[in-house]
Amino acid sequence: MFIATLLTNPERPVLDRAAVESLRNAWGGGDAVWLDPGVAAEFAVQAMPENRWQVWQDFQGLGVDLVVQPAEGRRKKMLLADMDSTMIEQECIDELADEAGVGPYVADITKRAMNGELDFDAALRERVGLLKGLPVSVIDQVIRDRITLMPGGPVLLATMKANGGYAALVSGGFTAFTGAIAAQLGFDENRANTLLHEGGKLTGAVADPILGKQAKVDALVEITARLGLTEADVLAVGDGANDLGMLKRAGAGVALHAKPVVAAECDIRINHGDLTALLYIQGYAAEDFIR
Repeated sequence: MFIATLLTNPERPVLDRAAVESLRNAWGGGDAVWLDPGVAAEFAVQAMPENRWQVWQDFQGLGVDLVVQPAEGRRKKMLLADMDSTMIEQECIDELADEAGVGPYVADITKRAMNGELDFDAALRERVGLLKGLPVSVIDQVIRDRITLMPGGPVLLATMKANGGYAALVSGGFTAFTGAIAAQLGFDENRANTLLHEGGKLTGAVADPILGKQAKVDALVEITARLGLTEADVLAVGDGANDLGMLKRAGAGVALHAKPVVAAECDIRINHGDLTALLYIQGYAAEDFIR
């Protein structure tokens, strides 16, 4: 048994009842259940539809995401999340680089690294090197003035944790940011890279070893083992090439507003919904949300 979920951006509730019923009829699905009128609906199907991706593409043009996944075990016990452009709307290193006067150059490297065009470790060292001499105090300033949470994040964390879930933030960014974001959103733990500094200024170096793609997979393996969970119990979410390892290993790997090269390798692609999409695909209705 599989569950087909249709959802859209809660700020623009364009999910049409006729469209849902039309697809349900075409796929011979069970009764449609509305998780949130105009925003999310689901129905059961006996087998994975052969034309899933063609239908997915058609709905993309309507501003609607389509997810089809096994019904069994879809409500997860652990959230493993990337931070930059996933739990927050920015890339922290790009914001720091802007303060250092090298914003556009660093942003281009970040974009290429997230697309998988560059070696992650080398790209990170190059970008951090350009931050040399930046006052450490700028970090708090950037968090206060430039960083905004991705819509739906607080509700996602609160709801999963209220239902017994564990939440870990794993980032190729920096602990100075993940610590603040984890505390704000309620993550149980966070892992990231450490920016080195002396005399109140960044040295232009990052502590070894660098937390990249493999370190995110390691976090998945280590945390599930510690908690007595399986990888199938995990919902992972990210947007960049360095997230692919954990997205492919987790029971549900969500490419959220991801780079095309990343989304192409994931079965769950959210391009229109916000982070509450991760609740809808687990079968939570809006009335179940903890706000």
